[in-house]
Amino acid sequence: MSEEQPATLSFAQVKEHDKVDDLWMVIHGKVYDVTKFVDEHPGGEEVLIDTAGIDATDAFEDVGHSDEARDILNKLHVGDLDPSEVPKNSKKFAATSTSTSTSSESSSFSIIAIIAALVGIGYYGYLQYSKSTSAGNSD
Repeated sequence: MSEEQPATLSFAQVKEHDKVDDLWMVIHGKVYDVTKFVDEHPGGEEVLIDTAGIDATDAFEDVGHSDEARDILNKLHVGDLDPSEVPKNSKKFAATSTSTSTSSESSSFSIIAIIAALVGIGYYGYLQYSKSTSAGNSD
């Protein structure tokens, strides 16, 4: 019995896990416990906290996560969302479910966009610094 069927969970059950020390989210109809990954998340804990207890599919896909990130996510899978509750269009679902979800999703998307921009700028700066350091060492 080492391989059990994933639990079927409701959004109400997922929403009970919306704190930094107990953090679940839904991505593509699957429920993930990301509690242990909060400190390791490259985008920071705020992004995960903002999407805790809600459908985070759009936020996850908008960032363009790597295959490695998807592999990590698979290891955090705790169950599947009840099929009757899986949103057909995540943004539409978030807008009609509650104003708190809409506000949280908008906030998390903004944070993700800012973090992505900062990472890009930082990487560009690093590349420029590396080039200038290499050019300076060749003299």
